[in-house]
Amino acid sequence: MILKITASLLLFSSSIFGQVSVLKPAFGTHGMVSTSDPIATAVGVHILKEGGNAVDAAVAIGFTLTVTYPQAGNLGGGGYYMIHLADGRDFAIDARETAPSGANRNMYLNKLGNVIHGKSLIGGLSVGIPGNVDGLVMAEEKFGKLPMKVVMEPAIELAEKGFVVNSKLQSDFKRDFHLFKMFSSTMKYFSHNDTTYFRGQVLVQKDLAGVLKKIAVEGREGFYKGKIPELIAREDEATGGIITARDVENYHAVLRRPLRVMYQGYEVLGMPPSSSGGICLAEMLNILSNFDLRKYGYGASQSLHYELEAMRRAFADRDKYLGDMDFVSLPVGRLLSNGYADSIASHIGPFSATPSVDIYPNLIHPPREGTHTTHYSVIDEEGNAVSVTTTLNSYFGSMVVVNGAGFFLNNEMDDFSAKPGTPNQFGAIGAEANSIGPGKRMLSSMTPTIVLKDGRPYLILGSPGGTTIINAVLEVILNVIDYRMPLTQAVMAGRVHMQWVPDEVLYEPGAFVYDVKMSLIARGYKLVEVPQIGEVQAILVTPHGYEGVADPRGDGTAEGY
Repeated sequence: MILKITASLLLFSSSIFGQVSVLKPAFGTHGMVSTSDPIATAVGVHILKEGGNAVDAAVAIGFTLTVTYPQAGNLGGGGYYMIHLADGRDFAIDARETAPSGANRNMYLNKLGNVIHGKSLIGGLSVGIPGNVDGLVMAEEKFGKLPMKVVMEPAIELAEKGFVVNSKLQSDFKRDFHLFKMFSSTMKYFSHNDTTYFRGQVLVQKDLAGVLKKIAVEGREGFYKGKIPELIAREDEATGGIITARDVENYHAVLRRPLRVMYQGYEVLGMPPSSSGGICLAEMLNILSNFDLRKYGYGASQSLHYELEAMRRAFADRDKYLGDMDFVSLPVGRLLSNGYADSIASHIGPFSATPSVDIYPNLIHPPREGTHTTHYSVIDEEGNAVSVTTTLNSYFGSMVVVNGAGFFLNNEMDDFSAKPGTPNQFGAIGAEANSIGPGKRMLSSMTPTIVLKDGRPYLILGSPGGTTIINAVLEVILNVIDYRMPLTQAVMAGRVHMQWVPDEVLYEPGAFVYDVKMSLIARGYKLVEVPQIGEVQAILVTPHGYEGVADPRGDGTAEGY
């Protein structure tokens, strides 16, 4: 059976890629999968059809993405797992990377106390301890139904036999190939005769297949004990890093309680810290519950004004207060309280933008660079639902590939505050709560989310996009609940993004009409057009079954059965 599906996936990757299912949603009555990669989507549906539950499918997707989506799918990074079980229980798995034992708060500063550009982005010193494998194994062992070997079989065969490179992967390889050339191990695995892979060529990853086989047989210990920690430590040290084998061996994902907030009669489940996504999303929804967005309508200047001001306040609190809750005391209760949100809403004027400098002092204007993450959403016939966001941070993370294992290592150390008050690559500013410390998890914006209606899944969603993730998820929720859009329209609708600093609004082409644009400028907003904000993978539960949408901003697919 698995040989048959692998053969079909090879064909699928070369002939169907790019024909996304977003012009009309995918439908299913027994299950639904939406991912950023067509092969991963097909694997998820295959696992559901073979009797697996949503967790089995999500874990199979996660391991498949390590093979077919090396830009962000990973063994060498981290992620977050939001899980709702059909029996009503909810869980959050924090598989965020941690800082090496040798890390210190000044490791990216020069003798003058200034941040050394690039040290937290490229090479071994940028790498945090990988957590994603432990998250995947924990999810499968605690909540899955099928044997690990069955769940991992598609990923193993795709790595061992190869898959056809599509246009998206070709483009991403080409863009970063000059950085690949910095590291011999990266060129060994991700170049073809010393040049980049092209669309239509088959990428075989034998060493990666070997690692996947070890995990399939040995579980967590197949990755975090023995050979793999030694290989990671050796490669990291060779490229300027400080990770030890013991650092890898000592890593553990954490099972946490999801954050909960009620919005317009729906219960929204979000990730707790070390992710900032759940708190920011909840704070914004609480603030916006004070305004009748439905009355103004989608895309109206008044609706956008309230949305942008809610975003501004939540991101200001993110940057001031949030970090790893296992290391610092966070005012979570206050930030999530209705009283706090009501107070914020009362200070939002009905007409004019609030200058960001008025929220908190010491405002600086940082640069902004690109980002990449991947998200997938799954639901099964019984109503088990999973929302997963994983990442290497930047495209291909640190650009370093582990020799002997064949996977990229992350550059998540950039998500710490290298120097409090100084921005990271996404323009996010951190305070002491997110300063670097050994064993500490760096703050994230990943926002895997499940919305419940009467205690059952209603909307499952998430997105890549660095700090824009939070607002992309918010806007799709508002589009569905407040503006009553069909799911396809809710995902495809133009988006905006405000994150407090810099004091500007990013917007996609078509996010608003000319008159609304002029109204926002008159209110005091600085507008900056960008090509894209987020890439939401979403599933909606309807009385007739499941609708799935893969965001047309990417090249993924949704498929049900």
